[in-house]
Amino acid sequence: MISSKHLPRRAMLKGLGATVALPFLDAMVPAFARAAQVHAAAPTRMAFVYVPNGIIMDEWRVAGLDGAFPLPTEFPRVLEPAAPYRDQFSILSGLTQDGGRAHGDGPGDHARAGASYLTGVHPKETAGADIQAGISVDQVAAQQIGAQTRLASLELGCEEGLYGGNCDGRYSCAYSNTISWRTPSAPMPQETSPRAVFERMFGGDDLDPDPGRRARRAAYDQSVLDLVLEEARTLQGTLGATDRRKLDEYLFSVRDIEKRIAEAERAANVAPPELARPRPGVPESFIAHARLMFDLMTVAFQTDTTRVITFMIGLELGNKVYREAGVSEAHHGLTHHRGDAEKIEKITQINRFHVEQFTHLLKRLSATTDGDGTLLDHSMVVYGAGISDGNRHHHHDLPTLLAGRASGRITPGRHLSYAPETPMNNLFMTMLDHLGVQIDALGDSTGRIGYLSGV
Repeated sequence: MISSKHLPRRAMLKGLGATVALPFLDAMVPAFARAAQVHAAAPTRMAFVYVPNGIIMDEWRVAGLDGAFPLPTEFPRVLEPAAPYRDQFSILSGLTQDGGRAHGDGPGDHARAGASYLTGVHPKETAGADIQAGISVDQVAAQQIGAQTRLASLELGCEEGLYGGNCDGRYSCAYSNTISWRTPSAPMPQETSPRAVFERMFGGDDLDPDPGRRARRAAYDQSVLDLVLEEARTLQGTLGATDRRKLDEYLFSVRDIEKRIAEAERAANVAPPELARPRPGVPESFIAHARLMFDLMTVAFQTDTTRVITFMIGLELGNKVYREAGVSEAHHGLTHHRGDAEKIEKITQINRFHVEQFTHLLKRLSATTDGDGTLLDHSMVVYGAGISDGNRHHHHDLPTLLAGRASGRITPGRHLSYAPETPMNNLFMTMLDHLGVQIDALGDSTGRIGYLSGV
């Protein structure tokens, strides 16, 4: 007779004011299924990582005829940092978001790029409260599968934005400061504070109704893991060797994220008074900030806290200065290079720098065991932009990287070249199919997209 501890898939460690979801463990597969060597199917996840202001396409574009081909042996400069993961992603060419074009409106390509990227809908030109776009692909998925996880979706970012007033032409700031739309008139604000994301995932002081206990917890700066330590120790004593190792590695990664957030907060507290202090939990370093967010994304997928995430590396029209990339000028201003070779080189450095940060997510997802594979095996991750040429504000042939295998439904490692003007939303419709989400249309979609499965 088989006797082994069986845990529910959504088991959690609970303590004072904290809840820690668990990664996928062998003990979550019923004992008889393990004995028969039947693997429980890991869920498929979906994420979108957005970069603003366009790309130097000559340093991104992969040459090729229409169809599917192996990736070239040498990558263009912007994509070079991702080369070690070449068998984990494909580059897609020819995709268009027509909703980003003016269609009779005035200036506002950046606002339209953000609003149309995941919706495929041309936004209403307004700076007032009567904003109108479309439901984004991530929220379509969240509305259908979000009940299966603790959080329906996560909306993350690295740059704080405004949601009132006009930021681009006669378009509301809401259009350029998010890519996620719950309804055509309800944008989903992004969260830029790693601390806020961490506490949303694992619990925070506001979950404990006793003010005395909240104060004591703050005074002793307890780790969220300290609050569930007793239950974690009890659980580890009931697990097999493989599960103990998985749990130990997972708890270590959660503790590491906590420490890095705490370090960022301490740095903010000791900053010289003449410097503007960042929000709590936001590191001064963009690299540290972006990688913390990517680590939180990994843990969110690992624990099945959510299966749907959007992440804006920067805002459309954003003028962030990326000194860590060796560039001292503001991002958006440089993109209007008018053929200036020096400015083109600096934008190329920024584009490459963004890909370097994205490879941290590929590394984490591909190194994290999930069921009978890795998190990346069971995910679909789009990296791209709503503008291709930032100087001329083109919305066709958008730079698009698709990573992951969608639980065996996608064959990566190829260049997929589609006919010009193929709607980007055809890709999103296919991704929804792979999530088990069935809809008739999304924005300007005309059907599904080919070549992804390799058949």
